[in-house]
Amino acid sequence: MPRPVGAITRGTTNPNRLRRVDNWIAAHCGDLLRDAPDPLVIDLGFGATPVTTVELRARLATAVRPDVRVVGLEIDPARVAAAAPAADPPGLDFLRGGFELAGLRPVVVRALNVLRQYDEAAVGPAWRAMTAALAPDGVLVEGTCDELGRLASWVLLDGAGPRSLTLAAKLSTLDTPATLAERLPKALIHHNVPGEPVHEFVGALSGGWRDAAPYATFGPRQRWVRAVSAVREAGWPVLDRPARWRLGEVTVAWPAVAPAT
Repeated sequence: MPRPVGAITRGTTNPNRLRRVDNWIAAHCGDLLRDAPDPLVIDLGFGATPVTTVELRARLATAVRPDVRVVGLEIDPARVAAAAPAADPPGLDFLRGGFELAGLRPVVVRALNVLRQYDEAAVGPAWRAMTAALAPDGVLVEGTCDELGRLASWVLLDGAGPRSLTLAAKLSTLDTPATLAERLPKALIHHNVPGEPVHEFVGALSGGWRDAAPYATFGPRQRWVRAVSAVREAGWPVLDRPARWRLGEVTVAWPAVAPAT
């Protein structure tokens, strides 16, 4: 097995913290897993407990295919040992590994709340290490969320690089989309300043939310849908459809929000 690449992170986790990204993976990466001869998914940096890895396996087995394999990876051997009782091979297992992905060739990698704890300079090398280890046509989902999973964002990447950015929120508790800026992926969070594309995008979404205040009478979902519609009408390359918007999501093409500096 290759030597693990990376550093031990805080390991904070909570049940259901990653439900938004899990459901997005099932919807957007499900076909890749259904078509794969080996539907292997890696949960990189599962943390102090294996709860979110167990949840990922259950969600994908229900929504995508029952024989999906999920492997949780951690650099800390004590965390791997602590997770062992939750293992249920071949569908669910836990190994020691880092950005090299323990020599495995997954179809999908979920890496949430890992790179947030690194310097921004480490993001590019980590992305390249993980995407280089993917199975053909495989993808990486890398991002961050708050402690309860109410605010989240993630980047979708393949071997060619980043493809999209998704912002997701629990709409019933959302004050303004500007709050999502606090949970941008490490590659973008320091670029949320005037003159940077991601700052302009979050600002446009917040403006759309403000202008859609009259729709709040019909609930936060209708207000969000109107806000995202306004962003798309303004020319932002929104990639998803209203069915996803109603879940509190918006996905935009990466070149529109990539760092300018």
